[in-house]
Amino acid sequence: MGKQAIGGGFTGPGGMKLPFAKAVRAGDFVFVSGQMATDADGRLVEGGIEVQTRQVMDNIKAILAEAGGAMADVVKCTCWIDDPRDFGRFNAVYREYFGDDPPARSTVRSELVLDGKLEVEAIAYKPA
Repeated sequence: MGKQAIGGGFTGPGGMKLPFAKAVRAGDFVFVSGQMATDADGRLVEGGIEVQTRQVMDNIKAILAEAGGAMADVVKCTCWIDDPRDFGRFNAVYREYFGDDPPARSTVRSELVLDGKLEVEAIAYKPA
């Protein structure tokens, strides 16, 4: 089995087509592209770190569902936040999505491409 794009491409602000897939399945793994706190129209949602974290995690959850998976299948996340002072509040919301069985994770502070507070990518293990 080769790679398979999941969910088509992204649309960014102003309807701009972005040159990457929402996710790609490769064998038993699903690689979810970095998610920012954008709505279905590609607009960044307003609000603080908690609101934006929920939007990001809901985006990941929806993409995984398109691939036949769930948050419980996530084995690794990479997270970028723009303000380390938001780390505790980010963790509190993040924990709601993974509970007591979280995936491996890396989190770094980074300036982001859009004016959001965070970006998260995920890798899920979901045998086809």
